[in-house]
Amino acid sequence: QVQVVESGGGLVQPGGSLRLSCAASGSFSSIDRMAWYRQAPGKERGLVASITSDGSIIYTDSVKGRFTISRDNAKNTVYLQMNNLKPEDTAVYYCYVQVYKLASGYSAVWGQGTLVTVSS
Repeated sequence: QVQVVESGGGLVQPGGSLRLSCAASGSFSSIDRMAWYRQAPGKERGLVASITSDGSIIYTDSVKGRFTISRDNAKNTVYLQMNNLKPEDTAVYYCYVQVYKLASGYSAVWGQGTLVTVSS
């Protein structure tokens, strides 16, 4: 069984910063892709940023230049540094982890979500 735990959400004023963390634990051989998705009220969940095991990174256009995704493979943890936050960044942020198990191959695990609210 694999667990994914997020932390770091909260309330911040426009222009402020937050850092999200997501740690994976449990039984798996390796982790490939790690990513952050978000879902605003009344909208579908969408990709914010993604990073693979070899360091390839993609961002959705609306966060480029403001958000930075990184990972610590030794800690099985992915981070999302969010700067210059805007009200439209308000959403529940979900961590996505793609793990590999020898017995069953690749599978995706989602975190429970952490709320980020950008408001004055």
